[in-house]
Amino acid sequence: MVPRAAPAGRRRPHRVTLSSRQALALAALAGVVHTASFAPLNAYWLQPLAVAALVLLLRTATPGQAFVRGWAFGSAWLASGLWWLYISMHDFGGLPAPLAAAAVGLLALALSLYLAAAMAAWARWRSGRPMADAAGLAGLWLLAELARAQFLTGFPWIASGYAHADGLLAALAPWGGVYAMGALATLLAALLVLGRGASANACRLLAMGLLAGLMALPQHFTEPAGELTVSLLQPAVPQDLKFDPERLGANMQALQQQLHAASGALVVTPESVLPIPRDLLDEGYWAGLTAPFRQGDRAALIGTFVGNERDGFVNAMVGVQPGASPDYEYGKRHLLPFGEYIPPGFRWFVDLMRIPLGDQASGHHGASFAVAGQRVRPLICYEDLFGEDFADAVVGPQAATLLVNASNLAWFGRWMVQDQHLQFSRLRALEFQRPLVRATNTGATAVIDHRGVVTQRLPAWQEGTLDATVQGRRGDTPYARWLAAWGLWPLWGLAAALLGAMRMGALLAGRRRVAP
Repeated sequence: MVPRAAPAGRRRPHRVTLSSRQALALAALAGVVHTASFAPLNAYWLQPLAVAALVLLLRTATPGQAFVRGWAFGSAWLASGLWWLYISMHDFGGLPAPLAAAAVGLLALALSLYLAAAMAAWARWRSGRPMADAAGLAGLWLLAELARAQFLTGFPWIASGYAHADGLLAALAPWGGVYAMGALATLLAALLVLGRGASANACRLLAMGLLAGLMALPQHFTEPAGELTVSLLQPAVPQDLKFDPERLGANMQALQQQLHAASGALVVTPESVLPIPRDLLDEGYWAGLTAPFRQGDRAALIGTFVGNERDGFVNAMVGVQPGASPDYEYGKRHLLPFGEYIPPGFRWFVDLMRIPLGDQASGHHGASFAVAGQRVRPLICYEDLFGEDFADAVVGPQAATLLVNASNLAWFGRWMVQDQHLQFSRLRALEFQRPLVRATNTGATAVIDHRGVVTQRLPAWQEGTLDATVQGRRGDTPYARWLAAWGLWPLWGLAAALLGAMRMGALLAGRRRVAP
């Protein structure tokens, strides 16, 4: 049989064939581009483009190829977004540089296995029906992010939805939260590149319809609940001097002066601003430090450790205010692996590092801290990545009207980590429509309003006090209500429904192929 010639004036499309190494390199490059979509660059539009590039690399891949390419994408994304962990392990933990670099790389590889498995499943189950395949990809992406956020205590740093704290997809925050935002971004990216001809046009129309529907969603669920003046302390103590015995006394005296000079109705210090547990402090020092808040009209949340050697020490915020006895205590519950608790089997690794109080006990939270008509919910360091842990505190008649984060990011150097954490805090404010204020040792000390907008911020790595007036909010967002009631289970259900849509597409495609 003689092949039919192409019609005059038309050329066959030229298909570029990539080698396995080239595809792997492009997947890794797309992962690095994905990281660029987050703070500090805040190029949120790069996030769906990076995912679209990954989809193109997977469109004709076998499940094995999809696993490896998804793994390369995820590993490059997380390694380039978490490289600052090297600083804590090498510069302050004392690990040899090769071992610290290997530890960051292995962590990225391990956390990316969720995404790799999800991409392999997509390659195995895709049907060739663009809309169904796009839905399935979004569902599998959502499953991978939920797994990383919850399994083995969870580590959801730079989950994809955080890139959209700015931009159109932020409108989904009070309805579905950060993981739903990441799933929607994946769905839109897939719709952009899947399909040909009429099916491609239909996919793009669907994407535009989804965005139009998102813009039509109601956005206002909370109302003003009064104002509170706050003073947020930033001592700017370098991490290598924080526990230095020769500097400890001077640091603690400087803290007392800064704390006493603050004028807000609520004064907030960073976490562990007192590196000695409260019960081991000189009684005279603690009494003098807290004396201005035992009378008058000011209150303070002070970062320290509570507990003892037998029961363990808890990273805590201690609230002091006139007429209150005993003092309010909030203890950190969601501990950082390797920095605050030791996972089973890793004692040897943590013992290689010189991290003070590196094996802590989990705390308790109790009620919010009531100050001047506001109800304040403290959060310590990366606890504000886990909205499901404190959603119950922002719903109902006794809900918190203000969120307060106390952090010390000096462990991780000067680049990227401060801006990333600030971006994550902004999304919590958007999800719950609550103002969130941050008191940190070296940055980012800032005030975020209920719309997720940073209204004030101190320069990083400079000693100072940020004075601001914050408007508390009351009312429940839809996301807060269902998250408080059911946790993240509705999102697992959404992922299952999206996967069901893809499987249905595969069944329909199969029936069409066997039809007479």
